[in-house]
Amino acid sequence: MNTQTLDVSNLAIWLREHVHDFKGDLLAEKFAGGQSNPTFKLTAGDRHFVLRRKPPGVLLASAHAVDREFRVISALQDTEVPVPDAVALCEDDDVIGSMFYLMECLEGRVFWDPALPELNNDDRAAVYDDMNRVLAALHSVDVDRVGLADYGRPGNYFERQVSRWSKQYRASETEHISAMEHLMSWLVENMPEDDGRISLVHGDYRLDNVMFHPSEPRIIAVLDWELSTLGNPIADLAYQVMAWQLPRDAGMSGMAGLDRSALAIPEDNAYIAEYCERTGRDEIRHWNFYMAFCFFRLAAIVQGVKKRALDGTASSAEAESRGDLVNPLAELGISYTGS
Repeated sequence: MNTQTLDVSNLAIWLREHVHDFKGDLLAEKFAGGQSNPTFKLTAGDRHFVLRRKPPGVLLASAHAVDREFRVISALQDTEVPVPDAVALCEDDDVIGSMFYLMECLEGRVFWDPALPELNNDDRAAVYDDMNRVLAALHSVDVDRVGLADYGRPGNYFERQVSRWSKQYRASETEHISAMEHLMSWLVENMPEDDGRISLVHGDYRLDNVMFHPSEPRIIAVLDWELSTLGNPIADLAYQVMAWQLPRDAGMSGMAGLDRSALAIPEDNAYIAEYCERTGRDEIRHWNFYMAFCFFRLAAIVQGVKKRALDGTASSAEAESRGDLVNPLAELGISYTGS
């Protein structure tokens, strides 16, 4: 099934019925990148939209929930968390072959390399400070006030997440990987007690999932909410810090081996301390568990991408080759377990 194109004729009919003042010939262009939900820029006359669709075909249970993405960006419209305007949701698979939603198309910058080689030191520091600020704002959202009190399940967040991603990994497993087996067992055996903190969690908060102002080091939109839920906010913080530990080769885009101080990019401890100050925390216990968990979850996600590539439903041509990263990611996770 082709995830690179859209049935523009059917889509145009639906848009004329559901989007106010929609007119003009419809053009669709797929954005580069994106391993999960195919994303397109739509143009009609002088108006532009972004369409996010669920991939066609047989998919893992609970994955690619674009309706959840639409719900959360709709709920965050009047908060301190910058998001695009939500335009419309289509749950009818017959229109283009799978569920989709439309949102505002913003003009800004997305940075793909966490070392930010295109920026000077002042702007690098400001970019990461704004990421920290927005993450703290996200975790401070009153979920009752914005109508997201039922957006996640009750109970130990990490217990649920380890169980969920273990099942997802098993469902997409293509070969035996000893490091993943070890990591899954360690996480179950070393699960910290639930601290009772609940917030909105993005689930994939990293540099290339936020859009910055065209000329200022200021976030204008947090994107890609597919993995969002209610849970422990430290999962987001650990995930962002985890991404910095990745190597700069083998298909990964991390900052391992870089002199961050020379680049004015904060070290882990400084970034964590700034987040704690902004959110009123004194400390974060069990940090190694959170880091090991984030490497495990990323490895499980990459395994799912590999399986979809083999099945022909992945969104990117690079998807299958990235499946080779599952074992290295699991090994990095093990490095935090002390075993």
